Amino acid sequence: MATTAYLDVRALRKSFAGLVATDNVSMSIQRGEFVAIIGPNGAGKTTLFNLITQFIKPDRGTVTFNGENLIGVTPEETYRRGMGRTFQLTQIFRTLTVYQNLSTSVFAAHRKVFNLYHPAGRLLRDKVIELASEVGLSGQIEKEAGSLSYGDQKRLEVAIALSNKPQLLFLDEPTGGLAPDECARIMELVRRLSQERNMTTVFIEHDMTTVFGFAHRIIVLNFGAIIADGKPEEIRNNEQVQRLYLGETCK
Repeated sequence: MATTAYLDVRALRKSFAGLVATDNVSMSIQRGEFVAIIGPNGAGKTTLFNLITQFIKPDRGTVTFNGENLIGVTPEETYRRGMGRTFQLTQIFRTLTVYQNLSTSVFAAHRKVFNLYHPAGRLLRDKVIELASEVGLSGQIEKEAGSLSYGDQKRLEVAIALSNKPQLLFLDEPTGGLAPDECARIMELVRRLSQERNMTTVFIEHDMTTVFGFAHRIIVLNFGAIIADGKPEEIRNNEQVQRLYLGETCK
């Protein structure tokens, strides 16, 4: 039976050396949702992202995005089909400038052959400058990425993830390591861009102020299984979630 969900995950299971990382995970994400995935360390959150985006292959289960089966395709193909992704550890070229980092991703998204230090003219320069402007890095475009503040490095990573104009964006701890005020600014940025681009966004987060302040829906994982899925107020009042997760120190 065809699903009406934008992203549909069914009975997704993965184990490593006998240790179950995701245990028959099933969930559906609708177009336009802004969803947080939470759970204790080791709950399987990043593994779930890796399975959906095909960085690792499941032992069994299905992943359907926009009506198309993703099982067996490459991560590059999921990217071309409209998925964007950031990672737990910031993935930028620290010795290259902001402009060069964005040139790399924009040219790759448009399948252009280029020399990193001598980009192919002005063909996609406007797109690079637009991306930098969208995330608030216009004034730092010639700076080396490694010299940016950690918050601005996160902004750069978001811009890189947006370079292929994704329909579905996965963010793995987008505020990790940031001070509370910078957490709020990054999430305001992501929420605004999601609305402006009509983009569906799913993010992993440990800071509960961020989760309950921004997510429209929260999915809770524990030992690789979903134990709760609902609106923020439903999750906050869920006794099992309170007992297993919300009562512990998150940062």
